[in-house]
Amino acid sequence: MGLMVSWQRPWGGFGRWVLALVCCLSMGGTRAAGTNPEAVAAPIRFGILPIGSAAESREQWRPLLADLEKRLGHPVTTVSVSSYAGLSGAIGDQRVDIAFLSGKLAIDAVLKQRMSVIAQFVRSDGAKGNVGYLIVRADGPIHDLQGLLAHPGRWRYARGEPLSVTGYVAPEAEVFAPRGLNSDTFFASVHVGNHQNNALAVVNGEVDVASSNNPDLDLFRRNFPQEAAQLKVIWRSSLIPSGVLVVRDEMDEPLRSQLIGFMRGYGQSSGASGERERANLARVPDLAGFAPADSLVLQPFIDMEYTLLRQQVQHGRWVSEAAQAARLRQVEADHQKTLRLLRPH
Repeated sequence: MGLMVSWQRPWGGFGRWVLALVCCLSMGGTRAAGTNPEAVAAPIRFGILPIGSAAESREQWRPLLADLEKRLGHPVTTVSVSSYAGLSGAIGDQRVDIAFLSGKLAIDAVLKQRMSVIAQFVRSDGAKGNVGYLIVRADGPIHDLQGLLAHPGRWRYARGEPLSVTGYVAPEAEVFAPRGLNSDTFFASVHVGNHQNNALAVVNGEVDVASSNNPDLDLFRRNFPQEAAQLKVIWRSSLIPSGVLVVRDEMDEPLRSQLIGFMRGYGQSSGASGERERANLARVPDLAGFAPADSLVLQPFIDMEYTLLRQQVQHGRWVSEAAQAARLRQVEADHQKTLRLLRPH
């Protein structure tokens, strides 16, 4: 039955209906603003380092973050970006409360962006880190690392961003810089992209060699088994420590402590709930849990960057030996300063 309005009595039934509506709206507004603070609580913003595409990474973390939201009774949103630089920018702009990071990203977050390491990733195979790779087509012209290095200016290279440890820093520090080479000038062309797209570029013959790592190559094998069978690893790095979780220092208590407790304890319980949580962890490539850690766990990343800088200075062209020596002293001083700042207060 529709609403009937009598124009002969404009402030009769219609007036009472308007008054009732105003009262209902006022009461609803009061409840939203006053009696239920969680309805307007600012969300916990979780930054996700891209493994594969941003959408793929977001889907991998979705069940864990749903549990986090339920356990803390607090909304959770994701900051999922397509590049390392994008995530670094979001952290610098204070748009991230907790994030999964590695290498230079984590160092900058701790030293420059007011965040602290609270846990390190535990791999499902028990290893304490990842291994960087250089990959080629198994049936291609490059058979080994010596064959790659024997022909400067011939090959096309696909690598990660400069902030990527396995995508850029490790190959540069362990393959190119010790030989007085720079990948940006050694190759005929250089393409910068994520590990998944770079592996596809090798398979499709768009590039001759690409940097990668074991978690990303395992993910590539699951997503593209036929294509992955066409790839071959020609170089493996030394063990690179696993990524870390960092949390914003200014995050309100007790929410910050509750968040840290949840992440460190996730997947540790027994029974059906623990099994379900471990299954959620396994959705993120090679992740089995989070071991408590502090910022000192980042020292291997800092040492790797220090080694790379020294090698670049030693093999670079300088106007004089004095200029080179001065630069080496500055690299050493910067390294020692970074290590001091890294130590927990």
